[in-house]
Amino acid sequence: MPSIYPFRALQFLSGRGDVSSLVAPPYDVLDAASKSALLAKDARNIVAIDLPHTPAKELGPPTSYAAAAATYRRCISDGTLRQAASPVMFAYRQTTRTANGVSMRSGMAACVEAVPFGPRPGGGILPHEETFSGPKEDRLALMNATHAQISPIFGLHSDEHGLATSLLRSVINSRSPDMTADMGDGVLHEVWTISDAATIQGYQAALANEDIFIADGHHRYTTQLNYVAKLSAAGRLSTDHPSRRCMMVLVGMSDPGLLIWPTHRVLGGMKSYSLDAFAAAAGDEFTLTPVVGDIAALEAAIVKAPNELSFGVFDFQSRRGAIATPRTQDPLAPRFPEKPRAWRELAVAYIQHVVVERICQPLLNGGEPVKWAFPHTIREVQQIGEGLETGAGGGKGFAQLALIVRPTPLAAVRETGRANQLMPQKSTFFYPKLATGLFINPLE
Repeated sequence: MPSIYPFRALQFLSGRGDVSSLVAPPYDVLDAASKSALLAKDARNIVAIDLPHTPAKELGPPTSYAAAAATYRRCISDGTLRQAASPVMFAYRQTTRTANGVSMRSGMAACVEAVPFGPRPGGGILPHEETFSGPKEDRLALMNATHAQISPIFGLHSDEHGLATSLLRSVINSRSPDMTADMGDGVLHEVWTISDAATIQGYQAALANEDIFIADGHHRYTTQLNYVAKLSAAGRLSTDHPSRRCMMVLVGMSDPGLLIWPTHRVLGGMKSYSLDAFAAAAGDEFTLTPVVGDIAALEAAIVKAPNELSFGVFDFQSRRGAIATPRTQDPLAPRFPEKPRAWRELAVAYIQHVVVERICQPLLNGGEPVKWAFPHTIREVQQIGEGLETGAGGGKGFAQLALIVRPTPLAAVRETGRANQLMPQKSTFFYPKLATGLFINPLE
């Protein structure tokens, strides 16, 4: 694993007490209404800095980033944000209620040596899915303006013997948290500041020789690499420059609270689309088995489908649903023989390279790109189908077809990353999301 370090974080309330009104969900799950609601609770909320403009997934006007930087520096000058006196790490626990009871996921917030993606002796930083260009441009503009890493990257490591997870639990169980936050979304965030050298050294030893898999934050990690490269090209990158260290929350794959939600697809804007036209165009690729009921019934049927590549198809106009099952075994092998089997068995890979690239785009949309949205819940799928604009992308009133998938298995993330391959964009949704604003990594 790349070297791990404590860091002098900037925090609200000097890292003590309840910061519920000051923190926010990640920028890429928020829209304009969500931002306004957070600022209505407290004008100092981190969203004023982290979300300069909406929509968040594309580059905004320069004035928006300048305003965010001015707010950031004002929060430092007036004491709203204060920097730790010495380098520290943070044990971070998130507690949420699921259908199976209460789930707790623990990680360590620390800084990791910012090295290029890829395997390295002693452990590397491994991506697991492809990214979009727009978010990287937006995040780099914000970093250039603030000279800070506002939100942490979510990293996974194998932790096969559970050493890191055990150390985190020992800290968490030893005393009450130093800082808490509850944004009213069913997730409790708790933070323990760790300053003693023995615990920090013990954690560093527990992660020796392990890879870090980026679970969430590919765009932001790439942004920091680009920021470092820019400083280096300008001759402004010293050997101990703080931008060489990237803030992450590291979670062991052995943690029982590590949950992955599905990322469904909603397609639209196709000129020649109808369910019948789609079925006819797909005839040689997969079978369609009708499912009686609404889209929730379709999701329940997909969970029970024996073929890992099966996915749900739901037409918003006719309200009809079906299970799509490829006609051949390992259908992506002829085109992608170099990919690991775990990648080729992903429904999201089949959807991208068969449903979209072979069927929808060339046969139903005149060869032009289709519009996508990436909702995580059936309720959000329904909202998009009703013509609403959500944080999932795609815009308003574009939806024609929903494709319902199962969650990506954690083992597939590990196998794909170790093979130095990338899953399609939006293959995973690790839940709950990390809060933004619990800690900030200054890069000056």
